[in-house]
Amino acid sequence: MKRTPKAVFFIVAILLLVFTGTAIFGVYGADGPIIKGVGDIRWGIDIRGGVEATFVPADGVDATDEQLAAAEEVIKLRMVNNNITDYELYTDSSNDRIIVRFPWNSEEKDFDPEAAIQELGSTAQLTFREGDEYETTETDANGDKVAMTPSGDTADKVILDGSHVVSATAQIQQDPNTGATEYVVALEFDEKGKEAFAEATKRLTGQVISIWMDDVMISNPTVNEEIPDGKCTISGGTNADGTVGFTAAEASALANKIQAGSLPFKLDVSSYSSISPTMGASSLDAMLLAGIIAFILIALFMIIMYRLPGVVAVIALLGHLGLTFACISGYFPFINSFTMTLPGISGIILGIGMAVDANVITFVRIKEELWAGRSLDGSIKKGDSSSFWAIFDGNITVIIVAIILMAVFGPSNILSMIFGASTTGSIYSFGYTLIVGVVCNFVMSVFCVRLMLRSLSGYHSLRHKWLFGGPKNEKV
Repeated sequence: MKRTPKAVFFIVAILLLVFTGTAIFGVYGADGPIIKGVGDIRWGIDIRGGVEATFVPADGVDATDEQLAAAEEVIKLRMVNNNITDYELYTDSSNDRIIVRFPWNSEEKDFDPEAAIQELGSTAQLTFREGDEYETTETDANGDKVAMTPSGDTADKVILDGSHVVSATAQIQQDPNTGATEYVVALEFDEKGKEAFAEATKRLTGQVISIWMDDVMISNPTVNEEIPDGKCTISGGTNADGTVGFTAAEASALANKIQAGSLPFKLDVSSYSSISPTMGASSLDAMLLAGIIAFILIALFMIIMYRLPGVVAVIALLGHLGLTFACISGYFPFINSFTMTLPGISGIILGIGMAVDANVITFVRIKEELWAGRSLDGSIKKGDSSSFWAIFDGNITVIIVAIILMAVFGPSNILSMIFGASTTGSIYSFGYTLIVGVVCNFVMSVFCVRLMLRSLSGYHSLRHKWLFGGPKNEKV
C-alpha cells in the first residue's frame, strides 16, 4: 500500500473541524452574515409555523383554467426563487382562487403574516419602462424610500414585460480597469425581448430604463451603450449611505424578483391567516439536545469498539454534519438556502446513520483482516477495497429513491404523468436532505476517513494492530 504522508491526518482533521465550526455557527460581520450558519436556516411550516394566503384575480377577472394553471406555475417558481420548498398549493378553478401555505421567513425577527404574504404576493406584473418618473414614494420595512406609481412617459412607454426574461442571476463581476469586484444582476432576454431591448438601449443610451413590479420601481439602471445580443448586467449605483454597488443580498433579491416573471393577470390577496407550528421553539431545542446526546453516545461507541479508526470516524461525522448544514443554510454561494422541515430533519438523521454504517463496514473488514494475520498496511488496503462496493451499492439505491422523491414531490413535478401532480414540498425536503447525506457520506466516510487512516498508520508509535482493532500484543 502506498504510504500517505503523516501530516495529511492533521491537515484534513483541522480543515474538517474549522469547516464544521463555520458551517454550524456561521461568520457574521457588521452588515450581516459573511458565511451562513445553522442560525440562517429557514424552518418549515411544521417547525416554525407559517401563513395561509388565498390569491384571486384582481379587478374581477374571470380567469380560465389555463390562466390559473399558469399563475400556479409562476407562484411555484417564485417560492423556489425565495428558497421556499416546504409549501402546499391548491388551485380552486371553480372559485377562481389559489390557496398557498408557506413558512415564515427566517430573516424576520418577529412573525408577521402580512410581511410573509408580501414576500410572495407583491410580485405580479414585471415591466421594463422608459425613464424613472413616479408620482409618490413610500417607506418600506427597512426605512428606505420606494418609488410608487409610474407617471409621464414612464407610465405610457413600456419597453417589454417579464414574459421575455429568460434568466436573471446574481453574479460577481470584476472591473477590468480597477480589478475591483462587484455584485451585478445578469439578464438574458428571448428573441422578441432581445429585439425590443436592442432598439430601446440604442435610443436611450445615457438615459434610464426602470424596472417595475406592479406600481413599485425595483431598479432604475442607466443605459451605458446599445445592447444588441439580449444579454446585459445591472450594477448598483451610489446608495444612501454613500456606498457603491449591490451587496450580495441586494443583487440576489433583485435577480429573484426579475426571474419570477409575470403573471397572466394581477393577483390580490383575498384572505390570509397564520398557521400554528406542529412543534414550537422549545421542541426544537429539545430535539437539538437529543441530537447532541445521541452524537456523543455514537462517538463513544465508535471509539470504544473501533479505537483509533473510531476517533477518525468521529472527526469525519463532524465533517458530515458540517457539510450537510452547509448545503442547507446557503453556506456555499452556488447552493441556495433550503427550507428545513421535520421530514428534512429525518433525512439528515438517516444520512448520519448511513455514514456510521459505512464506517462500521470498513472498520469491521479491516479488523477481520488483522485477526486473520495480515499486516496493518495490507489490512487497511484490503478492508478499504472490500467494503467500497458494499457502501457504493447501498448509497446508489438510496440516491435513486431520493431522486424519485424529489422528482415526484418537487416544484417541477417531473413524474406527474405517472404519479399525478403534487401539491406539497415537505417530502421533497426529505429527498433533498437524503441525497445530501449520501453525497456527504461519499466525501467523508469513503474519502476523508480512508485518507486519515492511511496517514495515521505511518506513525511508528501508532502501528499497533490493537489500535486498529486487531490482537492486543501484536505490533507491526
